[in-house]
Amino acid sequence: MAAELPSLNALRVFEAAARHRSIKEAARELYVTPGAVSQQIKGLEDALGGPLFVRLHRGIALTEAGEALWATVSEALQRIADTIERAFPSAEAGVLTVSVLPSFAAKWLVPRLGLFRRRCPEVDVRVSASPRVVDFRREDVDVAIRHGPGGYPGLHSEWLLSGAIFPVCSPNLMGGKQPLRTPPDLARMTLLHSDPPDDWQIWLRAHGITGINAQRGPRFSDDGLMLEAAIDGQGVAISRQALVADDLAKGLLVKPFEMSAVHEWDYWVVCPPHALERPKVAAFCAWMREEAARQTRAFEESGPQGIPA
Repeated sequence: MAAELPSLNALRVFEAAARHRSIKEAARELYVTPGAVSQQIKGLEDALGGPLFVRLHRGIALTEAGEALWATVSEALQRIADTIERAFPSAEAGVLTVSVLPSFAAKWLVPRLGLFRRRCPEVDVRVSASPRVVDFRREDVDVAIRHGPGGYPGLHSEWLLSGAIFPVCSPNLMGGKQPLRTPPDLARMTLLHSDPPDDWQIWLRAHGITGINAQRGPRFSDDGLMLEAAIDGQGVAISRQALVADDLAKGLLVKPFEMSAVHEWDYWVVCPPHALERPKVAAFCAWMREEAARQTRAFEESGPQGIPA
């Protein structure tokens, strides 16, 4: 006879706590109190006859048995969710929800959505702009555009755009009494940063440029805000093709130097593997792929300061 299974709710609570390695974060995700999470886990441990977590001074860690159970429970819950989604498609079949960073939404995705709408007028795109990484198992999101190193376990991911970094500024900073002409000129310029604030250091190190304090200057929580400050002439920003190509093409920004630096983070299209079986998701991913290729070609063919020749 098969062993009696614990309650599905207890297993769901256990999976959240194991994934976050935190009682508090699991409670926040499940909209319950930390005490309720602890009670569910204790009941599960009592039912199974052994501990699943080791309580640490700061947080929790899985026992060997807990690791084994988590792997199985996580996969089983995902398979249940996938089966339900395929067997009972949403009534909002024409709605596609995209999770994206605010900067990428403002600078790349939203200005192009009209093109997708003309191609697929039956699909209503909902843009969820947030720096938080989406959990496809818990949230009603079809596709995400992530800025990272790639290789997302259990998900389909494809490269979209390069994350190579380079300085940009207002055309006004290229002239005047103290023009920006060579990299050493950056020493008297205001450097603009976004979080995390290490891009300037990476670029300067890549080109062997010394004598410039890479930490000074205003710091913004979002690349889009930093670029607005750069357009306003408040300093020199460092950014990526995906975020600045349109502003370069319009002449709002220029590249003071033809010097880029490789960054380990690129832009990726990410979704559950089965999501590509849905026509709206497949169409949206194909459209983004085409738009990214078109922008990259235009960027590579632009003049020395990023303005179309």
